[in-house]
Amino acid sequence: MPGARRAHLQKIPRTEGRPRFVDSARIVVRGGHGGKGSASFRREPFVPRGGPDGGDGGRGGSVIVEATNDVADLSHFKRHTRWQAEPGGAGAGGRKTGRSGAGVTLKVPPGTVALDSDGSLLADLDRPGATAVLARGGAGGRGNVHFKSSTRRTPDYAEPGLKGDEREVTLDLKLIADAGLVGPPNAGKSSLLRAMTAARPKVADYPFTTLDPELGVADVDSARFVLADIPGLIEGAARGVGLGQRFLRHVERTKALVYVLDGSQPDPWKQLETVRHEVAQFSADLVARPYLVAVNKVDLPDARKLRSRSRRSGVYFVSALSGEGIAGLAAAIAQLVASAPESFVPAPPTVTRLPSRRRDDLVVERKPLGFAVRGERLERLVERTDLDSEGGLARFQSELDRLGVNTALEAAGVKPGDTVTISGIEFEYQP
Repeated sequence: MPGARRAHLQKIPRTEGRPRFVDSARIVVRGGHGGKGSASFRREPFVPRGGPDGGDGGRGGSVIVEATNDVADLSHFKRHTRWQAEPGGAGAGGRKTGRSGAGVTLKVPPGTVALDSDGSLLADLDRPGATAVLARGGAGGRGNVHFKSSTRRTPDYAEPGLKGDEREVTLDLKLIADAGLVGPPNAGKSSLLRAMTAARPKVADYPFTTLDPELGVADVDSARFVLADIPGLIEGAARGVGLGQRFLRHVERTKALVYVLDGSQPDPWKQLETVRHEVAQFSADLVARPYLVAVNKVDLPDARKLRSRSRRSGVYFVSALSGEGIAGLAAAIAQLVASAPESFVPAPPTVTRLPSRRRDDLVVERKPLGFAVRGERLERLVERTDLDSEGGLARFQSELDRLGVNTALEAAGVKPGDTVTISGIEFEYQP
């Protein structure tokens, strides 16, 4: 159409030598397997028939995550996506316990949350020193010394170690800052951050220059606060348009917000309505936090006219280019942060542990070719048993009866010769 405006996209020059900020990573973590117990007997002079003396296997190492200020983002986990702790050592004769496996500690920035594959929260590492166990190591198997009894004097079997936990974990970083600069693209948030702090984000005359959040520390008299520059928000940001959800989560932990507007635009107040609407859509708690408004580019004629007409309170007209009004804005932000309520109640470093394993009921399910039996204690029994050992298999049969498996199968209509599947292993039922 004649006279129609044509959009123009220009490639943003890449800053050489500057690593990309990574605020989300998906990893797989696996605890070490427990060591195998020992099936050993005493061998001493003049003791021809020594009793069992097999030691226990060592516990496998765990995968732990810890928040520390030594790292700035999650880029390390983009390069290394699989983490496994060391298995426990096998037990030995003389009741010697196997060595415990070494654990693995993953270092993440404060503000990182760990999510399970279904999106449930495993840990919120909201301060330096907070730790969480992501994958527990398996327990070591018991040696044959534990299975000696008045009727079983020479048990020739021991337990294998349990498998370690394995899970897929998503690490998401939410920056920890006192105040966040939010606003539409190209409003000058990065320029304001440069003007008020020692941070040096990319600044260029492109609509979407800032692709990653930036942090800077501002000093105002005796006060100090951390300021976050959040990439520009456009309409639909709360629904994920323009990576909006990724950007908005970085202001979730801030005490206060600074809405930055482009004073040279025809209607900056409409920009304010749009941005506040997107923040409200993302979080009702976030939009209710203390805030002030900074109208940037007052060095331009349109912004100066806007200032002369405006009677709004809580609005600061500034120029990141010339420095006009910057000192007053910084002082106002410092005062706002000081008077804002704490978003998070201070507490000692958080230590998060996974919930203990649930002991569920026995379930018998009829299949076209037999029966399947499920139950956590039953499955752990299979994992704990050396089925290649005659003595281990005999103990397994007695434990099945103790757990009520045979009774449950008979109630479900099992017949001699039917196939019974437990933890993927097939057995033939013979009463």
